[in-house]
Amino acid sequence: MARTTTDLHQAADRLISAAAAPLQCDPVRNILGDQDIVSAYAVQQLLTEDSLARGRRIVGHKIGLTSPAVQRQLGVDQPDSGVLFADMQLASGASASIGKLLQPKVEAEIAFILAEDLDGELSESRIRAAAGIAVPAIEIVDSRVRDWSISIVDTIADNGSSALFALGAEVVDAADVDFASLGMQLTQDGVAVSSGRGSDCLGSPLNALRWLARTACDNGAPLLAGHIVLSGALGPMVPVHPGSTYRAVIDGIGSVEVSFTEADR
Repeated sequence: MARTTTDLHQAADRLISAAAAPLQCDPVRNILGDQDIVSAYAVQQLLTEDSLARGRRIVGHKIGLTSPAVQRQLGVDQPDSGVLFADMQLASGASASIGKLLQPKVEAEIAFILAEDLDGELSESRIRAAAGIAVPAIEIVDSRVRDWSISIVDTIADNGSSALFALGAEVVDAADVDFASLGMQLTQDGVAVSSGRGSDCLGSPLNALRWLARTACDNGAPLLAGHIVLSGALGPMVPVHPGSTYRAVIDGIGSVEVSFTEADR
């Protein structure tokens, strides 16, 4: 069933209001249906336009649902993407307040800072050259949808269930890395809580970047040089516990950590 403009705005308004409160809300799939991915991205675009109108600045994109473990956690079977804004970025070692988050989780991944625009021909060699530099990253994901009861439509509409991200200080040239073979370990207060490998991200984080580049081109908005791209989780996401510190170590890339403090809402 085709969704009307009213449907799209009703779904967008539900998510925007939930984020502003912040309060959990009902799924938007009860407006859009649970398989209408085109409408879900149309709602995400409405959220992006609202953010830009409020002065936020786009710095890149995130790829989500790349890990089979995360897909199983959320009951979905394909990747998605969202937009990164400048006010989402944290420095490695920063303390993040959970006061404006609802039900946050963390996941470890590899980020790329693109060296060139990604349009036109998207061969493996072109993707690797454009990937620029690789950086260890922690993404703090969150869902405005109550109890993480999401379909693929809910998470796409909700900007890929995004919240915050942190990049490590160490960087490496993406041209020199066998990303599929890299191991990752995520710890909470020194105790391992998640692990994985580069191959757990669509076979390689470069495959995830290629998927996003192709999707972005198909949508008429190619990825740009200087953009940050979070390429997707290398292992299962874990819930955030206030007062804890999460540290991700990615072999051959480096480490990044974020702490969480309790805050009054």
